[in-house]
Amino acid sequence: MFAASFRNKSVDTEFTRAWIFTHRIAYRMVLLLLVMSHTALLQAQAESIRQESGILDFNRDVRPLLSENCFHCHGPDSSSREADLRLDVEESAKENRGDYSVIVPGNPAASELVKRVMSEDPAEQMPPLESGKILDQEEKKLLHDWIRQGANWSIAWAYQKPSLSQIPTIDSDTWSRNWIDRFILLRLQEEQVAPASEADNITLLRRLSFDLTGLPPTPEEIDQFVADKEDHAYERLVDRLLDSPHFGERMAVYWLDLVRFADTVGYHGDQPHSIWPYRDYVIYAFNQNMPFDQFTREQLAGDLLPDASEDQLIATGYNRLLQTSHEGGVQQKEYRAIYMADRVRNISQVWMGATMGCAQCHDHKYDPITTRDFYSMGAFFADIDDEAHLSNPYSEGLNGLPTIRNPEMEVLGASQRNALERYQAEQAGLDREHDGTRYEALSAEISKIEQSRTKTMIVRTCEPRQVRILPRGNWLDETGDLVNPQFPAFLAFEASREGRLTRLDLANWLVDTEQGIGGQTARVMVNRFWYLMFGRGIAPVLDDFGGQGQPPEHPELLDNLTMEFLKSGWDVKHMLRLIVLSSTYRQASIATVGMQERDPYNKLFARQSRYRVPAEMVRDAALRISGMLNAGIGGPSVKPYQPDGYYRHLNFPVRKYQHETDSQQWRRGLYIHWQRQFLHPMMRAFDAPSREECTAMRPHSNTPLAALTLLNDPTFVEAALGFAQRVLVSNKQTMAEKLEFAYRLALSRLPDQDEISLLMAVYTKSHDYYKNNPAATIEALSIGNYRHQEGLDKTELAAWQIVARVILNLSETTTRN
Repeated sequence: MFAASFRNKSVDTEFTRAWIFTHRIAYRMVLLLLVMSHTALLQAQAESIRQESGILDFNRDVRPLLSENCFHCHGPDSSSREADLRLDVEESAKENRGDYSVIVPGNPAASELVKRVMSEDPAEQMPPLESGKILDQEEKKLLHDWIRQGANWSIAWAYQKPSLSQIPTIDSDTWSRNWIDRFILLRLQEEQVAPASEADNITLLRRLSFDLTGLPPTPEEIDQFVADKEDHAYERLVDRLLDSPHFGERMAVYWLDLVRFADTVGYHGDQPHSIWPYRDYVIYAFNQNMPFDQFTREQLAGDLLPDASEDQLIATGYNRLLQTSHEGGVQQKEYRAIYMADRVRNISQVWMGATMGCAQCHDHKYDPITTRDFYSMGAFFADIDDEAHLSNPYSEGLNGLPTIRNPEMEVLGASQRNALERYQAEQAGLDREHDGTRYEALSAEISKIEQSRTKTMIVRTCEPRQVRILPRGNWLDETGDLVNPQFPAFLAFEASREGRLTRLDLANWLVDTEQGIGGQTARVMVNRFWYLMFGRGIAPVLDDFGGQGQPPEHPELLDNLTMEFLKSGWDVKHMLRLIVLSSTYRQASIATVGMQERDPYNKLFARQSRYRVPAEMVRDAALRISGMLNAGIGGPSVKPYQPDGYYRHLNFPVRKYQHETDSQQWRRGLYIHWQRQFLHPMMRAFDAPSREECTAMRPHSNTPLAALTLLNDPTFVEAALGFAQRVLVSNKQTMAEKLEFAYRLALSRLPDQDEISLLMAVYTKSHDYYKNNPAATIEALSIGNYRHQEGLDKTELAAWQIVARVILNLSETTTRN
């Protein structure tokens, strides 16, 4: 669906030229990265291999090599294990096997492992040729050197309880602002690398604003920050942003990716269901800085808490976010297995950073997770009453819009309840006789809110269903053992308990540092906080801390952050504040050519990162810049413009998409209706996930489709009109002054002379075109819901819309530096 104003060829040509010019630098950067890619990959591999004189670390240097090449046949899965050898277990790897040992510490020549990996004989070579795994010479040498050094061993880093390391003391340290910096600086000094210089104030303001609220700063916020010359101005800025109600929205975008929140059921007809109050709960929880352990308990088991509140019941909607099928002919046992597996996958990825889903059909190939562990974890969810649609699908109206997914509860969302409380408090302070007009108006608002209760899915416990181990995941095979809820055997630190374990026991185990894995859960989460502030985790694989993940480059820093999180009482804002106050966070994101080649993935954090903001923020930035953003917090999902016919293949029932026709159209991207099978095209173009599964890290693609979306999506064309109007009503007199005003709105800076000259040319040719084509002018201003202010020169507005579109399409506008 193309915007009407793009049908004008002359303006099209000028706009395209301007667009190409403004993207030229980004294009050249892409070419440079492609040329460097082969070298960068080789260097990234070589980084983990230490010189012979260095001490090799098992978890950092050796375990990933064994996991990738050896564990499939010599790892945790007993069904595929050969030669009764486990290379993931020290006792087995170093066992005396009579006339040989696989690993003889300190003696590579006597170690069968070295003999096999060095062999050129296909009959004895390891890994075997048919495996498709090949060790290069550097990797073979690494194994040789590790054994020569004594074959030190340790359990996988992710399964070790975190512990405090001594904070480094660094002589003549004038760079560090807090203890985070000392860990980073020590490593940089060891690598003989200097940290990047500090970013300028405007870059820091934009970075913080995007990172903590998901929105670009306003000119007023810029002026306030620049004018604050007192000590601790930066700290006050951080606190202001953390206290913003938009902080909860920014954090919710990420959390909803993790828990695969969507407005539709996913399978079969992909009908909408009622769940938006859960999103309100998440926003509210982050804004109130709810301790993360409480956040965990309420979502997993809010219904099992004493005297559960309405919010705690809404929170249990987490357990209902999985994909479901409402087809009349579904097999109950099959879908019980599907739903249980989905829940196990999600809880293990979100809280444990573990891929338990790999054990659904067989013992895990790379981690000590058994099939019994998988089904015992699934048994925790066997008490969730969510099968009404399977027992009588047609009478329940499951193909309705929205579908019925009992149990449901009529509630007010957190945003509605907050408004209700405000109105009631104000009304209580009024005298009905003297303040009758206002009193009645408040009564109307209160009544309107109270009548707007909506259904949302919750959990209601029932008699637990039987759970069996399904051999090879086959739901038709009932020969497997019956299992009760239990934690994975290798992580079961809890004391013995009587009776059946519940979801509340599971939630407590996830956050208990003594009898559970609270330390590991905290480690997973602080790694994600770091990712949100740097674009990369200290451990780079955010949802797999197991054998196929990658260990952290700064393990002591990660563990100290973990211990700080626990010490703070699971305080999310405290952790983010600590990170953004560091000198490490405040670095510039520009890398020298030498550092780009040496550390292309920024493992050392010797600089900050630059990347396009997530899809929701791309939209939010355009709307805020235009002055059109509806910044209300919370409430139902909304439907912005979307191509006609995009839903034509949706059935059961057939439906037609109807976009909003009022200011709801301009709400933040967080609130866009999330149709799993047909995700909004704008969101898809900018790498938003379908949310069928947990997504801990979105990709950052650079595609023509994204560029075309920015050019043609009616929301962005409409935003350009609003942006243009803001410029024209700003009372700026000259063209240069207007461009400066526009740049401050969009980029928080002033344009340089080349940019002014280019945009003046765009404006002049656009103005001439529209002046001579009144019909094209009317068409250009007839976009969606937008209605321009009376009294504006229409030709001027149409021409400025083209200029505004150029600015909104700048890479810099949607880039976090």
